[in-house]
Amino acid sequence: MTTDPVPASGTVHWIGAGLSTGSGLAALCDSAEHVRLWHRTESRAADALGRLGLAGRVEPRAYTLSALTAELAPGDVVVSMLPAPEHAPLLAECVRLGAHFACSSYVSEAVLEQVPAAEKAGVVVLTEAGLDPGIDHLFAHDLVARAREAIGDGTPASYALTSYCGGVPAEPNDFTYRFSWAPAGVLNALRSPARYIDDGAETVAERPWEATRRHVVDGETFEVYPNRDSVPFVAQYGLPDTWSPRTFVRGTLRLEGWLRAWDAVFEELRRGDDERIAELARELAARYPTTEDDRDRVVLAVSLDVRSEAGQSWSGGYLLDLVGDAGESAMARCVSRTLALGVRHVLDGSLPPGLNRAAETAARSQQWLSELARDGVEFTLRVDR
Repeated sequence: MTTDPVPASGTVHWIGAGLSTGSGLAALCDSAEHVRLWHRTESRAADALGRLGLAGRVEPRAYTLSALTAELAPGDVVVSMLPAPEHAPLLAECVRLGAHFACSSYVSEAVLEQVPAAEKAGVVVLTEAGLDPGIDHLFAHDLVARAREAIGDGTPASYALTSYCGGVPAEPNDFTYRFSWAPAGVLNALRSPARYIDDGAETVAERPWEATRRHVVDGETFEVYPNRDSVPFVAQYGLPDTWSPRTFVRGTLRLEGWLRAWDAVFEELRRGDDERIAELARELAARYPTTEDDRDRVVLAVSLDVRSEAGQSWSGGYLLDLVGDAGESAMARCVSRTLALGVRHVLDGSLPPGLNRAAETAARSQQWLSELARDGVEFTLRVDR
């Protein structure tokens, strides 16, 4: 028996105003009855709203978990832009009070453990609804659906699916990089092993940067490497059991020359000293600060190539290539507008209770992609038969 979702109240609580909070917050003002921005202090929240042109449209609040729960009502939607370890305690309060929860982060084990209780309570848990993860999921679901229609589910075939995303400087610098999230997070991600499928076999890169390859996107050469664990997404993307993977990798994209430019950083990472890595993160933040004049660029390239044993073939790919402007960064635009789109679907009651990773069906992915295009997130689709 499926529990009906708690009816949305029309109130959205957006927590955090960091680098990924952008025009999606403004978009929510058109669909929600009340929007509140929670930040470290009320004055910082007000300053952020001033920068976003939302003073008077969104209510500023000073965030603590207890302050939030004091204002939380059944059917409210909580949008967490906090670090991932803070999602689980926040979700626990949402489940207790009958409020829906949304974030752009990967699902953690601590969040996953609470999904049954959330589903029973009629609470929607929307996750992986940003850029990567988020838009990459939408692209992959749509490509898989198109290939299944062309090749057929029951036809034995092999495939290669690659999904690479990166935030890079619009004007290349000597470091070939622009920090769009905390340097400590960037460094620690590089220290985490990556599992993926290469040449038909599961492969683990203990040091992901050592698996870096050249990758040409729309005539431009980048450097890419695997990150996290790609293998579970084979099932998440609904690839037929009769198709076998030649390649399946979700990874990070960097400008050409990144591997060489970061050589000294990699030497530090090889030593693996936690204290030194934390110090290095602070040094890099100071050495390569992000200024108001900097413009970022986001590139997301997802491709699928399928070849059947009978000689049929299908290939296609999505490309998103956006540059930030004076109003907001490309990263903030992609993350916040995708997350806001998901929240709008929580508000309209179209998402079921329990866990939702962005749009988990081909039909819903196509709908969300159409809506994102209308919201100003531009991308192109290429199909070769």
